[in-house]
Amino acid sequence: MVFKEVIVLSIFESLNSKEIFSVSKTDIEKAIEIPPQGKMGDYAFPCFLLASIMKKSPAQIAAELGKSIQHPYIEHVDVVGPYVNFFLNRQAVGRKIIDEILKKKARYGDLSIGQGENITIDLSSPNIAKPFSMGHLRSTVIGNALANIVEKCGFTPVKINHLGDWGTQFGKLITAYKMWGDEERVKANPIQELLALYVRFHEEAEKDFELEEEGRHWFKKLEDGDEEALYLWKWFRTASLKEFGRIYQLLGIEFDSYHGEAFYNDKMEAVIKELEEKNLLTESDGAMVVRLEESNLPPCLIKKSDGATLYATRDLAAALYRKREYHFAKSFYVVGGEQALHFKQLFLVLKKMGYTWADELYHIPFGMMLKDGKKMSTRKGKIVLLEEVLQDAIRAARDAIESRNPNLENKDEIARMVGVGAVIFHDLKNDRLNDIEFSLEAMLTFEGETGPYLQYTYARACSLLRKSHVPNSHTSLYEVFEDDKAWSIIFLLSRFEEVIASAFFEFNPSRIAKYLLDLSQLFNKYYGTVKILEENDGLVARLKLVKATSIVLREGLRLLGIGTPERM
Repeated sequence: MVFKEVIVLSIFESLNSKEIFSVSKTDIEKAIEIPPQGKMGDYAFPCFLLASIMKKSPAQIAAELGKSIQHPYIEHVDVVGPYVNFFLNRQAVGRKIIDEILKKKARYGDLSIGQGENITIDLSSPNIAKPFSMGHLRSTVIGNALANIVEKCGFTPVKINHLGDWGTQFGKLITAYKMWGDEERVKANPIQELLALYVRFHEEAEKDFELEEEGRHWFKKLEDGDEEALYLWKWFRTASLKEFGRIYQLLGIEFDSYHGEAFYNDKMEAVIKELEEKNLLTESDGAMVVRLEESNLPPCLIKKSDGATLYATRDLAAALYRKREYHFAKSFYVVGGEQALHFKQLFLVLKKMGYTWADELYHIPFGMMLKDGKKMSTRKGKIVLLEEVLQDAIRAARDAIESRNPNLENKDEIARMVGVGAVIFHDLKNDRLNDIEFSLEAMLTFEGETGPYLQYTYARACSLLRKSHVPNSHTSLYEVFEDDKAWSIIFLLSRFEEVIASAFFEFNPSRIAKYLLDLSQLFNKYYGTVKILEENDGLVARLKLVKATSIVLREGLRLLGIGTPERM
């Protein structure tokens, strides 16, 4: 139960009794605040929005409202100037929340917004024949977390890895391989060798301008089905997918579809034909475009003057295919902010084609992963390999476990969970739109606002529960919930559903990450000051609080794609 709803309903009913019908529950909910200090109440309602309606001062309205509100879950109401401050009944609310969590377990916080409808999520999407760098981490882990969140909200996620397996870069790579490549070396170490060839191409192209033209020529041959070009492309693709699969396994991420750019090669002509039939195509310097002047946007390029198609053509075909295939209610594109213009154009073209469902397409941008304050560049070879970072993190976790708990069972599996979790959480604790400075040291710190800190808190709660012994004679005395430290945890637990909803509507997993940090900090304060295992009448209630906290921590971390070892 979200007790904010109790407050909203109480205010709403009070206003209705005064024949104030123009203020909705949504209006009230938006106005509700959480006071900065517990002594000021659990929730506060500022009465400013009612002043013009009721023709009274906010302070006068607050005084009247405060007298009229009663509810079993509300202990008392304080009026301070224009604010109505609500204090919840700690015992009643605490018992209700804890019992609900213990009953529902991992289903606590589930929402029914989606009613089982599909949401397609375009995420990760690395480029074939290029290493899986730290630059791809953000789309991968943000997209995976969003998939878990939408499922928690009652939707069915469809995770699509839209592989970058087509485009002019393959013409460049084929050119580089034919000029400088060695088959045996590529077979032995495909990604690294192909990267070296790609970097060399761009170095040489700065001196020899004809190379760029040769790269475009070979891509055109690939588009036309040239046997040699297709053979090399398939080889590069297969080798890459094998390497990517190993990284996804480490991250614990699976996909429903690996249909990349090449999958839509035979689906683009139908799109072009439809655009022609709807009189949306215009010629511009030999190229075909859809004009978007009415939206103050540059024209969307559909076909180049040499007949080659573009990303927009392909993404139009992909959107239409996904709608037919998955009948999605919404479609998310977890792609960097630098592609904002592309998606604005894409969605507008679909609307101009008459597809109203384009209103449910969302570009979910994110900030860049920086190294030394600069964007990582595959062209210049300035990249940090994700697999190396993950393996370093796992080794660091293994060393930490060895020094803290050398007799721990399943050390390798726990080290994987902790190391990988550290990398994932370092990304997801940051607001999605912020740039992140790559720092292996910051990721692998096992104290402070880190993934290992959350995992250790969960393991600590599990340890308490394993050590607990409850005599049959003990009763559950819920007065312990009135303690400020216990109550702060309970109140935060009650807001789990609210946090999940905000993470969904804002497309922002950091909401959950920050919530889990707050919960862990409160729990560790409680652990440090309260004798949780003391055998008295409050023992059962305290253990229930510990169990409820562990359930929410575990579920919250699962939503972020992070494992939870019970021992560390």
